[in-house]
Amino acid sequence: MVCLVSRTGRQLQRYDDLGRRQVVGCIPYRFKCYSDGTISNDLEVLVISSQKCQKMMFPKGGWELDESREEAALRESLEEAGVLGNVECELGKWDFISKSQGTFYEGYMFPLLVKEELDFWPEQHVRQRTWMNVKEARDVCQHWWMKEALDILVERLTSLQEQKEQNITICDLI
Repeated sequence: MVCLVSRTGRQLQRYDDLGRRQVVGCIPYRFKCYSDGTISNDLEVLVISSQKCQKMMFPKGGWELDESREEAALRESLEEAGVLGNVECELGKWDFISKSQGTFYEGYMFPLLVKEELDFWPEQHVRQRTWMNVKEARDVCQHWWMKEALDILVERLTSLQEQKEQNITICDLI
């Protein structure tokens, strides 16, 4: 069972030594599946709309005292995008300033290999979610640091795919 209420409030919010709010986000991704059930190497990522406007981004939110960064990343993906999956190795850490509030943040991003897309989730009435290819997502994403995280994810997955193909080729020769 999934909780259908988002966490609210700042009482459990983490801040770094410089007073910057610490946030954690995810890039939910999957490989395109065709109608015949075959899975391609075509990468799709899930972007969501902001609560306040229709600007697109990846799920992210506050990292709280009672959770790990990975747990926060999974929680934000569930609350904001309605997806569950496997949180993978951290993509990096970014320092950025909120354009709307001029506040300093420290942000961490993780890939999330999506295993389940829920029909109902806590923020379904205030956000839209859309699967896109990488180029489309990069074009619509409003945050430079999320675009950098997306580039790192693509590079990582491309490298893994190339290693896999090399291993298959070497095995064919033996």
